[in-house]
Amino acid sequence: MKAKKKIIIVGATGTMGKYLAGAFEREHEVIRVGTKGGDFQVDITSTESIESLFKKTGSFDALICTAGPTYVGPWKNMTDKEFRKGLEGKLMGQINLVLIGQHHINPKGSFTLITGALTHEPVMNFANASAANGAVEAFVRAAAIELENGVRINAVSPTVIENSPQYFPFFQDIPVTMKQLEYGFRKSVFGANTGQVITPH
Repeated sequence: MKAKKKIIIVGATGTMGKYLAGAFEREHEVIRVGTKGGDFQVDITSTESIESLFKKTGSFDALICTAGPTYVGPWKNMTDKEFRKGLEGKLMGQINLVLIGQHHINPKGSFTLITGALTHEPVMNFANASAANGAVEAFVRAAAIELENGVRINAVSPTVIENSPQYFPFFQDIPVTMKQLEYGFRKSVFGANTGQVITPH
């Protein structure tokens, strides 16, 4: 029997986060964090908001992030302003959860960030997400060799998920099931790997 962990899920009011919170709370203490809902609220584009979150949650064993705003739209309409949405949201938002969170996480804890298949298989209208994903994956590999106290970090990189049919028209892949997604996150949170990009299948 695994020891009970205190797991923070950022993005817990979204499709992925809601499912994962339900799956993990049967065995562990889950703290749901959302932009507006959940047990606590956070704006991941604000370092002050992230600092405030960790002061409220206290120390923890694992942090999962399934949040990451990006710009979705035609390339011809892309400007610096639109592109920064993904850089400040999905990229720096997740990076700052780790940079700040490393001072609050328990020894041998873990961070699990979200990327996606768009890193290697771009599709129309998602250039911003592709760029942010690739940068997050590079960050995970680099952070893994410097995090202290046995703290691990990984990313989960799914393709479109079965519970998000609104995105099916953009992808030609077979959707990842929610159970497959869950086990990708379980591998990161409860396994021994670090610096890995885990592809649920």
